[in-house]
Amino acid sequence: MSDSNNPDRNHVLGALPPGDRRRLFPQLELVPLPLGGVLYESGTELQHVYFLTDGIVSLLYVMQNGASAEIAVVGNEGAVGISLFMGGESTPSRAVVQSAGQAYRMKADVLRKEFARGGELQHLLLRYTQALITQMAQTAVCNRHHSVEQQLCRWLLLSLDRLPSNELTMTQELIANMLGVRREGVTHAAGKLQEAGLIRYSRGHIVVTDRPGLEARVCECYAVVKKESDRLLGGFENYKHQTKESE
Repeated sequence: MSDSNNPDRNHVLGALPPGDRRRLFPQLELVPLPLGGVLYESGTELQHVYFLTDGIVSLLYVMQNGASAEIAVVGNEGAVGISLFMGGESTPSRAVVQSAGQAYRMKADVLRKEFARGGELQHLLLRYTQALITQMAQTAVCNRHHSVEQQLCRWLLLSLDRLPSNELTMTQELIANMLGVRREGVTHAAGKLQEAGLIRYSRGHIVVTDRPGLEARVCECYAVVKKESDRLLGGFENYKHQTKESE
């Protein structure tokens, strides 16, 4: 099994105790996440929850006129499809693959049955959901009060936290759609970051050359999200170590 095909690459699955793993892992199906792929559309009934092992999925709100804005990004720290265990069958957001990868998906009825057990998966998913809600709330504040350049820095850093390298494939038009701003604003902001030597950008390919420089330039929103995520999800590694020791 290649590293990216290992369920342990997902922090939630990797933190499950041996008994839960034996019961649940046979219920998982490995699926590809192609760039631009849509896991679910706004208002549709969800059939699966996705546990990413690599790649990034963007959660977007889409307006009636087609305009959109990103409310959160999800990587291998969590799952896509939280409405299935939060009491809803659908969500007004849209889930789009921002960076290609893979995920293990679980059928909705299997997840609901396991969640109702009140075991470790429920505990882990609720902690992850709290971290996701923090990210959504901070994104809303950031989009309202901070410059496009600061938003771009935040977006780049959140993406890098979920990628194995310092490179991203993303056009300025798509970034503008994610941030809910005009493309010209992204072009100007990316140009300033490139002039400062923080990134290299060419034909939809972004290389972050100075991450500390980005962190010094970003607004407070990135640190708020990262601190809360580390607080809530950092313990998942401890679960994983306990799991390995007991096997």
